[in-house]
Amino acid sequence: MDYSYLMKGIKPVATESSVLISSSRYLNDARVRDWVATHMLRRNGADVPTPSDSIQLVQILREVQDIDHINALFAAERKRNPALDAWFEEGFVSTFQLEDLKDYPLESVGGLFYAQLAGNDLQVDIVPRFTPRNDYEYFQLRAGQTHDLEHILGGGGFDFIGELVPYYMRLANLFVHLDAELAGELSAFSILGSTRILTRAVLHYPQTWLATLDAMERGAAVGRQSDPLFLMRYEDIFALTPGEAREKLGIRGVRIADTAAASAQWN
Repeated sequence: MDYSYLMKGIKPVATESSVLISSSRYLNDARVRDWVATHMLRRNGADVPTPSDSIQLVQILREVQDIDHINALFAAERKRNPALDAWFEEGFVSTFQLEDLKDYPLESVGGLFYAQLAGNDLQVDIVPRFTPRNDYEYFQLRAGQTHDLEHILGGGGFDFIGELVPYYMRLANLFVHLDAELAGELSAFSILGSTRILTRAVLHYPQTWLATLDAMERGAAVGRQSDPLFLMRYEDIFALTPGEAREKLGIRGVRIADTAAASAQWN
């Protein structure tokens, strides 16, 4: 078949470079290319647990992205966004441990979180706590500290497909409440991390695609309709039920669906 019409306009670019180079810092980095090729296309397997995908990506992006530029974008955003500026000025960092959650009622946010952690031998901190040196590092610290709680309050299950709910909550919410360039920089991890779930579903687990698509749509709906998720202090609402906590924090558009059965088919 003749595809010349659709291929017109392509212009070969000459270069003196002896290595692969493009206008994209992501494409230029061999580690990003390898991560994308591997984790967008692979099947799930016990030899490479899925949480390790995202940890590798975090480590790569910290070196690929221009952190000084992101901090400059934060500085500009703080000048026009008093709530964000006050959040950074306060610099709240969570310090609770697993034992601090055990006495909350089972139906409360704290109780549900405790049951998830204790029942699966998990830790409160997804990544070790550290002392942030700048706005970017503080933002990332709080994002890590609140991620699991966004599963509960956003209606996402603690399973592979359920991960799409907090991913897309953030992907939508950041663009609603922040400058687009800053939101884009802060979303590099989420777009790559979430897309690996989408491509694997279609390529290897097509029977789970509709559940996967639904989780993505549910997360995006919450992100679009809610107050700034990144400013929320979930630690203050542990005693409330998820419904009460959503109302207090300004989390809207939640629709809960069980993705565990679909995720169980990813093997």
